[in-house]
Amino acid sequence: MITSTTSVVDYEKAKLDFDLLLECFREVLHNFGEKKLAEHLSWKDGTLALNRLPNVGRGVQAYSIVFQLLNMAEENSAAQLRRHLETQEGTASLSGLWGDALIHLRKIGLTETRIAEELSDIFVEPVLTAHPTEAKRRTVLEQHRELYLLLVKLENQMWTPAEREDIRKEMKVVLERLWRTGEILFEKPSVAAERQNVIHYLYNIFPSVLPMLDKRLVQAWTSAGFDAGILDDPRNFPRLCFGSWVGGDRDGHPFVTPEVTRQTLIEMRQYALRLVHHHLFQLASRLSLSERFQSPTPAMIQRIEQLTEMTGEKGDTAAEKNPKEPWRQFLNLMIAALPPEPDEHESYDETAPPGIYTHHGELLSDLELLRDALLAIGADNIAKTEVSPVYRIVQTFGFYLGKLDIRQNSRFHDLALSQLMTAAGLNGGDFPDWSEEKRIAFLNSELLSPRPFTHPDMTVGSEAATLLRCYRTLGDHLKRYGQDGIGSLIVSMTRNVSDLLVIYLFAREVGLMTTYEGKDACMVPVVPLFETIDDLKKSPEILRGFLDHPLTIRSTAYQQEKNGRKKPLQQVMVGYSDSNKDGGIGASLWNLYRAEEQLLETGRKRGVDILFFHGRGGSISRGAGPTHRFIRAQPHGSLEAGLRVTEQGETIAQKYANRISATYNLELFMAGVAEARLAHRESRKSPLEVEQIIDFLAEESNRAYRELIDTEGLLDFFHQATPIDIIESSRIGSRPSRRSGKQSLDDLRAIPWVFSWNQARFAISGWYGFGTALKKLRDTRPDAFDIIRGKDFSWAPLRYIASNVATSVATVDPEIMQEYALLVEQPEPRQRILDTITAEYLRTKQFLDLLYDGSLEETFFNVFRFIRMRQDGLSALHRLQIDLLKRWRDHKKSGKEKEAEAMLPELLLTVNAIASGLRSTG
Repeated sequence: MITSTTSVVDYEKAKLDFDLLLECFREVLHNFGEKKLAEHLSWKDGTLALNRLPNVGRGVQAYSIVFQLLNMAEENSAAQLRRHLETQEGTASLSGLWGDALIHLRKIGLTETRIAEELSDIFVEPVLTAHPTEAKRRTVLEQHRELYLLLVKLENQMWTPAEREDIRKEMKVVLERLWRTGEILFEKPSVAAERQNVIHYLYNIFPSVLPMLDKRLVQAWTSAGFDAGILDDPRNFPRLCFGSWVGGDRDGHPFVTPEVTRQTLIEMRQYALRLVHHHLFQLASRLSLSERFQSPTPAMIQRIEQLTEMTGEKGDTAAEKNPKEPWRQFLNLMIAALPPEPDEHESYDETAPPGIYTHHGELLSDLELLRDALLAIGADNIAKTEVSPVYRIVQTFGFYLGKLDIRQNSRFHDLALSQLMTAAGLNGGDFPDWSEEKRIAFLNSELLSPRPFTHPDMTVGSEAATLLRCYRTLGDHLKRYGQDGIGSLIVSMTRNVSDLLVIYLFAREVGLMTTYEGKDACMVPVVPLFETIDDLKKSPEILRGFLDHPLTIRSTAYQQEKNGRKKPLQQVMVGYSDSNKDGGIGASLWNLYRAEEQLLETGRKRGVDILFFHGRGGSISRGAGPTHRFIRAQPHGSLEAGLRVTEQGETIAQKYANRISATYNLELFMAGVAEARLAHRESRKSPLEVEQIIDFLAEESNRAYRELIDTEGLLDFFHQATPIDIIESSRIGSRPSRRSGKQSLDDLRAIPWVFSWNQARFAISGWYGFGTALKKLRDTRPDAFDIIRGKDFSWAPLRYIASNVATSVATVDPEIMQEYALLVEQPEPRQRILDTITAEYLRTKQFLDLLYDGSLEETFFNVFRFIRMRQDGLSALHRLQIDLLKRWRDHKKSGKEKEAEAMLPELLLTVNAIASGLRSTG
């Protein structure tokens, strides 16, 4: 809801922008004859009953557009406020950005030299996932971007009144297009469409943002009183990379086939090579230095000769293009030496076309040589301004654009291995049910054997066949193009060491092993994903067993050598969504914290760096929250190896669709990780009394949450009091809402669980149980309650949990909640469960007021203002949705499928519109 993009908003400025946009939209509606609707859109005359409009669907669409205009105005006002604050008060005035981070590091005693030495070891990798919670069509998002840019354009004071009126007319044209465009998806997007959306960010947005990010670091560095010359070398900047799950995440996703994975790897390589070619070509067009006025270095001349010979006819043509301009000739040769773009229809077994550069590191070496040659003639400014940004593009995106992770569920792996065993004549039918000891013994025995289970002509079960084809696709791509574009093999629902060792057997089966120190080592990292509360508690023990396995020791050593790291690295993914669905927000966030601490210690004892991969979603219930507070709330030392983090659903467009916002949000990650990593290195972690108190709060909040989840009738209440059935009928995202199609809470994904509760304004996954925990703490341990209310309340992890709960509580609407509850058919469970939820809501609000020593409305003024500005419109939409739900369900029960189907578009529009108003789905 309140993202880092909108956390600091100038609401007066936002109102001016919103009034302008709204007036433009009203004029558009007047032109369409929608006078009554146009006049009502500010909600000043009370809440209109939308079902009384001649065209209900159009009314809902209008509300959805108005919410988007309000979101847009707030985003722009936040960006302009940040610019104003930096202008008036300097780069250190904004919390979480480079200026603030560098001043803090200087205050705690770090020298300029020390910070500079560490900068290049900072590593951040946002990983874009498919859009399981993006409720808006891509064409609608594109028009939102266009409208936002026009709003930003108006910030320029150079325009004459006539020119400003022209911009206003352009806004109306975009709004007319929006009004004429259908908002909802009538078909689920294909994986190919989701892939194109992610590539849009990787190819169009992030490369243009990267130079802006680097400039902001230089500006903050200079403002802190440091020597800007240290950052003239692009190798000294923090490392930013990107990853993707689109086309690789196959957990419960039947449409991500091996062929889809192959196409994804090829397409990402195509775009990466286009990106690099474009930037080299642009640099060549500008670098018109003549040898008549300066001489190239002998090293550059020698390299030009080498490349000319190695690239053959292409090299001769490139070298002849710009006589007497060796710097430009050198760049022409780099372009000639680029690998050709792969053809998506070619097969991996074809002979690869010749290309001089087999790895982007070779191109980086040539760009370093070019830079050195410019420095040698005193062209420092050209080297810094022209060459360094291209170096950073190649360093960041390589020849692969982003790393593609492959994720699959441990249960699927069990079935696949069982089928392989059966095909090989072994008794593997009940392998999924074996004890852990028996599984480990079998896997260890098999991993010592060089023989595969199968041969190419052997028939195996569907899971085994699919998995082997996927891994062969990875192996083929790796052999032909190298390993850079392939991320990790992630095992979701990791519950035992054997869940990870199984992957080594599959890797051996298809050739993903290599020889290291005379024995097998896996070329692709195997990564556990710990998701439920129980799995998080068991995670240190599981990691110990995995890291101590000889094959893991060899594999991490091989990967260390391959990647040029100082120490072995093990990536560990932690899941926010399922742990929250399983245990509630308090237990989820604190068990994640405790698990990370123990996992770090497990790695530390073995000399292995742990890189945490945070599976955060788009709502507070699924790990979202202000980025700088999230980073500061991480355990001591947990950012030593860097940070991987998912960006999911509607948060991708919210945070990165516009370049100003994208720069801000990426800077929060880069500066936050740098500040935390260096600050942690300067101090030792010592146990705090508050940690034991939060242990108590987590346990009690989990108990209260589980009592609700396990209470009789809760599942029926959920299915009737929320629009879960509409959400499951929606076309949002290519992935099914359930892992296997079973109608159980365990099988339901966390996204629709959170989305449904949010739509009905219960939002229980973001706050339920925390109030009971606080009350029990005060009643049984009043001294401890006073401790967390006092000085320890400033401790970042506690503050982060409390502020996330408080923000979620702000989104609850008890009146609307009760109206949705009336959809539940059985009176007794309806009232019992509603009373339980309402009592916990009031309790949580009461004790948060005590914790913050004041009302939440005052403490979280911006959050409550955000809700108030939308409340009347949201109430009208909720009541319409409730009315439509009643009628739709009646039609379904009566077997009137045709009538029910006809109502679905309007219902889906209400889902979209409410999600736009709350700025959150799941």
